[in-house]
Amino acid sequence: MDITMLKYMGFLTTCSVFAALTSIVWQAFLSLKHLNKLTTILTGLLAIEKSLNRDWSAPNFRVAIGYGACTDLVINATEFLNYTDQIPKQLNQEFTVDEVNDETELLETFAYYFQKGAAAERTIPNSTLFRNLIRKAKRGHHGNIQWQIGGNAPLMGIRFRKEGWDVLLGAHMSYKLRRLVPKDIRIAGDEVLEDDIHLILEYKAGETWGPFTAPRANRYILHNDQTNPYLRSLENLEKAVKDYQPHLIVISGLQMMDSYKFEKGVRESRLLKVMQQLTNALPQTLLHFEMASYVEIELLQQLKQYVLPYVDSLGMNEQELENLAQVLEFGRTTLASDCNPRLAPTLDKMRKILRMLAFDYYKYTTKTDKTKRRLLTRIHLHTLAYQALMTVSNSNWKNTRLAVAKAALMANRYVCQMDTINPEASSLILDESFSTSLNKTKAQRINFNPQNPVACWIETLEIEEMKRSIEINICVSPVLVCRVAKKTAGAGDNISAAALSQQF
Repeated sequence: MDITMLKYMGFLTTCSVFAALTSIVWQAFLSLKHLNKLTTILTGLLAIEKSLNRDWSAPNFRVAIGYGACTDLVINATEFLNYTDQIPKQLNQEFTVDEVNDETELLETFAYYFQKGAAAERTIPNSTLFRNLIRKAKRGHHGNIQWQIGGNAPLMGIRFRKEGWDVLLGAHMSYKLRRLVPKDIRIAGDEVLEDDIHLILEYKAGETWGPFTAPRANRYILHNDQTNPYLRSLENLEKAVKDYQPHLIVISGLQMMDSYKFEKGVRESRLLKVMQQLTNALPQTLLHFEMASYVEIELLQQLKQYVLPYVDSLGMNEQELENLAQVLEFGRTTLASDCNPRLAPTLDKMRKILRMLAFDYYKYTTKTDKTKRRLLTRIHLHTLAYQALMTVSNSNWKNTRLAVAKAALMANRYVCQMDTINPEASSLILDESFSTSLNKTKAQRINFNPQNPVACWIETLEIEEMKRSIEINICVSPVLVCRVAKKTAGAGDNISAAALSQQF
């Protein structure tokens, strides 16, 4: 090898080392720039959160929440479901079930939602199968399971209490479960010997199970409830509300009726009682319905009849938004939607829901109408990447910007299970700019400002059929996504309650 060749090889080596060092420095620069952006966004959100000058020495706001409670058995999904060698080898795209009747249906439905990173909830009518699953979880994973208080109503109630509200909770609970509820939360409901149990199968982003990989952290919930489907605490809550006179009533837990085998007419009669509770509320009391995972079209049609026309506010995630939009427009359900939807189509769906429910309100409400229908004036959507809140101008909802910032902060705090948000343990998924609609003639382009991270604007929503229009306020906030999810079940309940608590 001559000297020229040695010099050439030395030059190549030098170039390679220089390129590698340059790449390392560049990556470090990008990481530092990203961390600086996250820190700026966090500082902006925290400043908005602290902007509410509320006099906590004044009488607290009061919220009544129903219905039901349960004990959550939380376990890692992939570890638990590895007890079997029957893991599907490929995804069955057309596999749909409203309930889980055997192990094969459990594995195939879990595979479907796990691969899509979508939250899901299913009932297991077979009590023996459900007890066997609980037994397997206890026996094989006793060191890796957690027993926690569960149910939309208790989780939302506890969050409201932490935000300074007085809380009236409608739920039948055992003595053991009641001890997990803060003592200053008033409970309207009987004491029971045993609580319904929910098996919460949680997984993290990037986890694998057989040939499948989860694109994001989420959970799959299984239950075999005997108390909650009947909303047994409804009458207790209704009686207590008369003297309590809450500022807000929250209706939740109706998904426990989904696919449950009621005697003919029983479910409809219970939903009629829910409607009566809503219509009996004082005019100044605001009413919120927290959506959940529904698959049975008949139940969704009943909710459309007995609940949706009588509430002021809706809370939901991206799966529930898509499902509700499909039901209202086409009378059908959808299994799973994009787990990280873009903002433009999402905002269009929110507008569509508000427009359709407003159309029904104006169509069926007259000066002599006695049904006490309410115009929907608030929709809160919580997703992994962002929080979106739509309120009608001049409605009773205050502090929209503050509420969406609070929701974004709560998303990180709850999933990371840390009160202090660490930018280094977070990531940003939302784009730096977004279009407000897929309709190019009406859309505007909005750029996020990290120093003022909540984007808000005003629109006019046309209801052409009624020759009416509604002015709406829309606020969107990016979420600092927790990189290592500690807990996902109950995140939506905490996010919704945190946002609602700021709007009075």
